[in-house]
Amino acid sequence: MKKIFTILLLLSVAVSARCADIKWYSADSLPLIGKGIDDACTAHRYQRLPDSLESKVKRHAVYYLGTQPAGMSIRFASDAPAINVKWNSLYKVEMNHMTPTGIRGLDLYTLTGDSTWTFVNSARPDLGSKSSQTTIIANMDPVMREYMLYLPLYDGIDSLYIGIDGDYKLLQPSVSLPSIEKPVVLYGTSILQGGCANRPGMAHSNILTRRMNREMLNFGFSGNGQLDLEVAEVLAAVPNPAMYVLDFVPNVNEAQIDTLMIPFVEIIEKAHPGIPILFVEDPRFPHGRYDYKMRHEVDYRNLLMKEKYDILAARFPNLHFLSSIDIVGHDHEAFVDGIHYTDLGFIRYSNILQPVLEQIIEENSK
Repeated sequence: MKKIFTILLLLSVAVSARCADIKWYSADSLPLIGKGIDDACTAHRYQRLPDSLESKVKRHAVYYLGTQPAGMSIRFASDAPAINVKWNSLYKVEMNHMTPTGIRGLDLYTLTGDSTWTFVNSARPDLGSKSSQTTIIANMDPVMREYMLYLPLYDGIDSLYIGIDGDYKLLQPSVSLPSIEKPVVLYGTSILQGGCANRPGMAHSNILTRRMNREMLNFGFSGNGQLDLEVAEVLAAVPNPAMYVLDFVPNVNEAQIDTLMIPFVEIIEKAHPGIPILFVEDPRFPHGRYDYKMRHEVDYRNLLMKEKYDILAARFPNLHFLSSIDIVGHDHEAFVDGIHYTDLGFIRYSNILQPVLEQIIEENSK
């Protein structure tokens, strides 16, 4: 028994010594992808809406959701054989239809030689605390790699540190990918925010960022993509965007489409005359096959949106329209709760969106 105790004590000392060798680097000093506003405008670095909006929007939920860093990622390079992370969540959000890894976790990808981003592993949050610490990956060959670390989809964070063995390096990225030159600005609902991806990297804005190696700015607000004109001002203030994607129909009612859709677009067009804008229909939810009230509501909202789109298209020359008929397939297997996407749904949606975005961007780069 004494021998076993001695061995355990030695192991404990070895582990403690090993942990002490980890050097922690604040992510605040590393490039942040997916934030469309200046850091000086936000109390926390990792939020999507400026502090000034808190007193302007009618629903506080819009600002609250804007403190959640959906679509954001940290870029860095390291030759360390193990990557550790520790972070502090603002709210400790829990939901009954989305995994904690998607809500509050982190997702690590690395860049391969052909400029393709490859999944490494996820950092799972501590369910009992706002503070989390874990080793994402260990036992790697000690070669320099480019990394992208995705931030939580449905919870805010006020601190983030990356830890590596002190014998190795953590550096600024040497490759400027994804490109931040002309971002795509996306506005929408809980689906855009990432509900209900299993992990942050599977939200479609993040999938498209990797596939296109272009920054995507995620302005999806769960239940609150309701055409707030104050939010339109934030979107319009993004410098040098490539295009806009407006995917708000699941959150708006008839009156909002009638009174807000045209002014919302006018704000963007005033700031960026002739900018390409893609409008996306409300998805055909699978339970609409049986719930006739839901089916009629979706069809009616899509019809109203298309009517307003036609009015706008007569005024502005670079508008585009995407039907939702095929965006997530027809087998009804792409949903968690009949509304929000599974990872399969996000992949299918990305498969439809990617060529549309690429074509529009190419046509407008000539």
